[in-house]
Amino acid sequence: MKKLQPLLLVLGLVLGLVAVLAAVQLGLQAAGKQFCLTQLTMSMYYALVVIGLCVVMGYAGQVSLGHGAFFAIGGYTSAVLTTHDFSFAKDTAWGKAFSVLHVFIPKEDFLGGSVLTVSPTAAFAAAMALTLVIACMIGYPALRLRGHYLAMATLGFGLIVYKMVLGSAITGAADGITGVPEWDLGLVKICGSSSARVSNYYFAGIVLLTALLLLRNLVTSRVGRAMQALHDGETTAGTMAIDTASYKLKAFVVSAILAALAGVLFTHYTGGIAPSQAGALQSVRYVALAAVGGMANLWGGAIISTAINFFSLRGWFGSYDNAVFGALLIAIVSLTPEGPLKPMGQYLRRQLGKRPGGGHGVA
Repeated sequence: MKKLQPLLLVLGLVLGLVAVLAAVQLGLQAAGKQFCLTQLTMSMYYALVVIGLCVVMGYAGQVSLGHGAFFAIGGYTSAVLTTHDFSFAKDTAWGKAFSVLHVFIPKEDFLGGSVLTVSPTAAFAAAMALTLVIACMIGYPALRLRGHYLAMATLGFGLIVYKMVLGSAITGAADGITGVPEWDLGLVKICGSSSARVSNYYFAGIVLLTALLLLRNLVTSRVGRAMQALHDGETTAGTMAIDTASYKLKAFVVSAILAALAGVLFTHYTGGIAPSQAGALQSVRYVALAAVGGMANLWGGAIISTAINFFSLRGWFGSYDNAVFGALLIAIVSLTPEGPLKPMGQYLRRQLGKRPGGGHGVA
């Protein structure tokens, strides 16, 4: 029974989150406020970035201030490819091949003419591939740094991406990109239509929950234990024959892929993306949310991030948004450094242990 306690706790969290998702949706429907599901969906996509940072910060012991850039790389790559007209290539050999493979798809522009764009699925694959390449290129040299040097390096990368999207005509410059098409996945269409609001809400919840389960499996595996050793002491981990650079790079790449995934889904859901998503302040906010939720607490990071971002997107704090966020950060980090959900988890474990036979399972 004792060995089953962690599994039971995770199962309880999963069922609890599913129940909360359903209860929130039904409650908002009964109250006639289903429009709030839009901000909840966006908040869950932001939470994907935060839980990725939890792996980098809470387990690999690194600090990245460039994850807003990875979010933007995913979003802008998909936005550019699905809105740019590739009609010039329709008579070329590679253009015909892409059309046969459904990489290129025809659609109608706002003037009623026909244009040739990249399908959302192909654009998603391109965004993930580009993110993987960039994360490896940035991560390999940067993760050999430590402490504030790594934070400065990733901050510099984020500023470069921000300036590029802000000053490039292909990315819409300061206006960003609008008119990003919906992404039809069969059972759900990723778009901001009111008719698809509920399905998008549950889809975002499923994506976030799936990411949480996969990351939990990662951090409890041999790779996760190696990353935890890095967090506790990189020099000590090196003396135990742990390839510190390799594990740090793996954690960084996984978190970058999650950020780009969030960027793609967010962009298709909102129908556009702006340069502010790549800003340094946005990256700092992700780091702060990871700290508030408990850097080594994936569930805490997801729940706290979703809640705070929802309140912020709904405008509950008005012009004092950053001030309230800072006050919450100070209060939570001061009172519960490991996140407010950690004491709750410890309480549940104690309650499970108090049950008859709960603490005396067969070894």
